[in-house]
Amino acid sequence: MAIVRPFKGIRPVVDKVEQVAARPYDVLNKNEARVEAAGNPYSMYHITKPEIDLSDKTDPYDPIIYVKGKEYFDKLKNERVFIQDTEKYFYIYAQTMDGRTQYGLVACSSIEDYQNNIIKKHEYTLPAKEDERTNHIRVSGLNYEPVFFAYRDVKEINEIVDQIVKTQPAEYDFTTVDGFGHHFWVIKDQKTIDRIVELFEQVPYTYIADGHHRTAAAARAGIERKQNNQNHTGEEEYNFFLTVLFPASHLKILDYNRLIKDLNDLTPEEVINKLEHIFLVEEKESEIYRPEFCHNFSMYMDGKWYSLTAKKTVCNESNPIDCLDTSIFALMIAKDIFGIDDQRKSKRIDFVGGIRGLGELKKRVDSGEMAVAFAFYPVSMEQLFKVADTNNIMPPKVTWFEPKLRSGLVLHNLND
Repeated sequence: MAIVRPFKGIRPVVDKVEQVAARPYDVLNKNEARVEAAGNPYSMYHITKPEIDLSDKTDPYDPIIYVKGKEYFDKLKNERVFIQDTEKYFYIYAQTMDGRTQYGLVACSSIEDYQNNIIKKHEYTLPAKEDERTNHIRVSGLNYEPVFFAYRDVKEINEIVDQIVKTQPAEYDFTTVDGFGHHFWVIKDQKTIDRIVELFEQVPYTYIADGHHRTAAAARAGIERKQNNQNHTGEEEYNFFLTVLFPASHLKILDYNRLIKDLNDLTPEEVINKLEHIFLVEEKESEIYRPEFCHNFSMYMDGKWYSLTAKKTVCNESNPIDCLDTSIFALMIAKDIFGIDDQRKSKRIDFVGGIRGLGELKKRVDSGEMAVAFAFYPVSMEQLFKVADTNNIMPPKVTWFEPKLRSGLVLHNLND
């Protein structure tokens, strides 16, 4: 059963929180982060992406990067931009996008749960990215950014959160330039804290929604500390890492779409003919067509949108991986029609998160940069749970969660 713990959060003072808060380290590159942090000495990018303050000639894995990030955090803490809570609390972090608000519990989750598969995974991690985040934790002794977790709804947890946000003023409440609202509460009542711990002990599994590399890095750093501590008890802060846990009913997965650079020496008519062996193909003229259900795709090619509805024989519905629309696409379209064997390595394919809209697909095809685009119906939370519960791994670029968690609202100190 899931273990969650309150912790002494390190948080920005209220009048600096908007300047501190930043997007996660992995959604933008160094130059983009440098632009966003320009003129803002309080931005978390100076801590999570400290390479923005170093020469472009600096090796991306140079140890100076991790030292620079810790030095910048220490500077802001000494300037009282960050202050640590004196007691262990839970927190609530809510985000609003397009009129919909999702409420998550900010807590420390257990590294032991990760090792024991109580925390479920659905993606592989890349060693280089895992190493990079682990080094930040080793040098700083901090979890700079939370991991985005999900769990199946528990009615009483939802009720506790609802009651707090209705009766207690938010500690932070601001809107970022992208139009997303961010709201943050502190849970100080000890009886409530104890009850939340008890309720999560009845939750069989939690799930990594977004942040597999941060989770793996936190686990590695904690295990190293355990191995180096002869007096290890299991209660040390390094046994836990920073997470925001959302009930599944609050979450919405966006589509994650594909663009292909060429038609593999086929004409548009030949592509259609090949697709008709697998799909019911319907031309939708020039109006943008968005998939309406699972196994219904949209395609944009040669100035026209098409609806592609997979025939019933295309997958084994009992296999949660085979029946992902991205799996059907990978085998029956990308490989069999366009000759792309490995989407992760091919330079002929690109991936576009649903937050950018289907207009982005049309634009890039119309420009001549790409030859054809495919859009998918979004994966459901239940599909994600089924994949993770069966210890399967999703293909690359399947889920896109939005809004992303902002970094800097609260940090976790492994040395407490």
